[in-house]
Amino acid sequence: MRAMVLHEPKPAEENPLRLEDVPVPEPGDREIRVKITYCGVCHTDLHTVEGEIKAKLPVIPGHEIVGVVDKKGKNANRFEMGERVGIAWLNYTCGECEYCKKGMENLCPNARFTGFHVNGGYAEYTIIHEDFAYKIPSLFPDEHAPPLLCAGIVGYRAYKLTEPRRGDKLAIFGFGASAAIAIQIAIYMGLEVYVFTRNPERRKLAEFLGASWTGDYNDTPPSKYERCVVYTPAGWMVPVALEHLKPGGVVSLGGIYMTEIPPMDYERHLYYEKKLLSTTAATRKDGEELMELAGKIPIRTHTQVFGLEEANEVLKILKKRQLKATGVLKI
Repeated sequence: MRAMVLHEPKPAEENPLRLEDVPVPEPGDREIRVKITYCGVCHTDLHTVEGEIKAKLPVIPGHEIVGVVDKKGKNANRFEMGERVGIAWLNYTCGECEYCKKGMENLCPNARFTGFHVNGGYAEYTIIHEDFAYKIPSLFPDEHAPPLLCAGIVGYRAYKLTEPRRGDKLAIFGFGASAAIAIQIAIYMGLEVYVFTRNPERRKLAEFLGASWTGDYNDTPPSKYERCVVYTPAGWMVPVALEHLKPGGVVSLGGIYMTEIPPMDYERHLYYEKKLLSTTAATRKDGEELMELAGKIPIRTHTQVFGLEEANEVLKILKKRQLKATGVLKI
């Protein structure tokens, strides 16, 4: 099968992925093989290929995977042959550790992640334990479903960790794929949304999706807010987000990677029982909740389609923040 393989982390400009012919994987016990139709290109993939997070090498990146069940291993009965499924970042957890038993499987020390520890979706086929695959709402065409599987799931968890309530004001810093999905959920749930982004086109999209105010990162919003998600990996934005937060409010950091956070003034940024917390991956429960909401709202996604062999080029464009929508590879 054709696959884009990472052997050594390099800057995106140096084309770190190689198009290769590799063996088609065979499913084991309770595993399914998925013939991939589309795979999203995520910022986490960029962090992986550039070595900002350390993957097990060699590896095929990609964890926003849509395809159909092509082959079933022994005892795999959850899906039918030919049924459409999605595969996300969380690929496996042990089910036995203290975190798994508490419903916090996203913190499992034995967890494996798609396109990071195991081969992902920049390929024609992949395999997954059937319990870690998702049914995708039928209203989503294949090319529009990939953003749900990482930007959607992890973005939803980051939003949920802010403890949102109807009538609250939610601030969003950075308006990429996760934010474009989270804003739709927040408005559906009755929150007012402020969006901070430098990009004029992204501000227009945020307004189209229902933001009541948009501005640059250093602009002052109309009022302080109770909830906030920082989706961009720029650490300097954390004090800015906290400065406009109401007492007792929550700031959630939605990225898997972040640059250094500068020193903060205790009274100005953290006092008055403000909460600051990170988001670590997501649980399958988060994924199931997101899929249900995606079909109910319904969530709209925006994608830009490329060929598999263009993966290096998409990563370069993503790095320059020049994608017009979520990049997806048509396999």
